[in-house]
Amino acid sequence: MNNLTALSLSIGGLAGLATFLAVGPLSGIFLIWAATIAWAAYFALGGNKQAAINTVVCEIFGVFMATYAAFLITSIAPDAVLGFPLMAAIIVAVSVTVMCLAANVPALSAIPASVLGYSSAFAYLLQTPDKLTKDVLLSVSFDNPMIVISVSIVVGVGFGIWSGNLAAKLTTATD
Repeated sequence: MNNLTALSLSIGGLAGLATFLAVGPLSGIFLIWAATIAWAAYFALGGNKQAAINTVVCEIFGVFMATYAAFLITSIAPDAVLGFPLMAAIIVAVSVTVMCLAANVPALSAIPASVLGYSSAFAYLLQTPDKLTKDVLLSVSFDNPMIVISVSIVVGVGFGIWSGNLAAKLTTATD
């Protein structure tokens, strides 16, 4: 079996399993969309051990930066002189700049993965009702993006590794 067919079958089958787990027995423990973003990032960064490390470390760093920015945003006074939209924009601009500058640290050098983690956290916070609150951001629960998105990232990278290994077995088993 050629590599593309083997990888397609392994990704497709494991995507079905991941979906079953995310909407079934592990619902609320990991989010399928955040997991598949990390899964794709793993392959985009090379699909090897270093890609797994870079994806997990940098995406979770991005989640941390977004969560911190979200906390600061929830602290903006309603009567802020510059207004809420401009203050929120400044917080995001500064936190994204810091996140990108952190790429000077070799362990945080995969900027695209950091941005994917940052975006995943804000997608969750802005699209899920009642999540962009200090109570959620400071909680130790699966409502907190630091927890649920980070778990989803690790699960996604695990599925990426698994799908790559399965594809390799399918390729060699039929050659």
